[in-house]
Amino acid sequence: MFTFGDVLKAENTDPSEILAIRHTFVELHADGHTGLNRNSTNAEILDYTAEQSSQAQLFPRNPPRYWVVFIKDGGSNARLHTVYENHGVLSDDGNRRHFDLRPVELLGEYKDKLVISWAAPIRWQVSGASVVKYRIQEIAQQRQVAFPGFYNCVLDFPMLQAVVSEPRYEQWRTALSAIRAIYLIADTRDGKLYVGKADGGEGLLQRWASYASTGHGGNVELRRRNPATFRFSILQVFDPTTPQYLINEAETHYKQALLIQKFGLNRN
Repeated sequence: MFTFGDVLKAENTDPSEILAIRHTFVELHADGHTGLNRNSTNAEILDYTAEQSSQAQLFPRNPPRYWVVFIKDGGSNARLHTVYENHGVLSDDGNRRHFDLRPVELLGEYKDKLVISWAAPIRWQVSGASVVKYRIQEIAQQRQVAFPGFYNCVLDFPMLQAVVSEPRYEQWRTALSAIRAIYLIADTRDGKLYVGKADGGEGLLQRWASYASTGHGGNVELRRRNPATFRFSILQVFDPTTPQYLINEAETHYKQALLIQKFGLNRN
């Protein structure tokens, strides 16, 4: 029988350094705390995982170095989502603790692929000594994430980086590379807006890949800001054969309609 312990052994990882967590999709918990849903972003899953009870009977007083996070995947199965490294407690109000968790590449080749059978009775968090006994159900290829449509693309910065680089978003890249577009960047920290156009040969994907890589895409005003709070969306889609002047006119229209030059982040 192939177990999660065999995977850790192959990675030269000591089970005593592991805490395994199994998240399920519960949008609102009985205690009033917001949970997760199928559309939760990586950033939201990180924030949700980082906040834990201060009570030792509910969560370890001194949790180990690595938190291995799984997501329920039907029945008692759970699929590996990511691994966080615990850098200690940032705050503790006596009721809830907020930990400094940072994604790491430990088990990176298994992310979204490895599925284990979570042993009964199912507990949402278990020690490394327990999870090493859990049976591996499959190590599959990453599931493709279906493209939601151009006007349903509303991406935070971590999601944008995932879309332009991860194999499971191949459908998204195909769609985004096939269009020219007017797009919007909103800084969720203060509501400031930036309107841009993607009219290059590789379409919107090329332009957004530049933002994913640099955080600012070469724009002067965006260089001064932290891209972690950026949100990307599409205002208008154009066929690749659309005349350039129509795309330019559309860009000007949105800048005027949204008062970008007076209150936004565009310089012209």
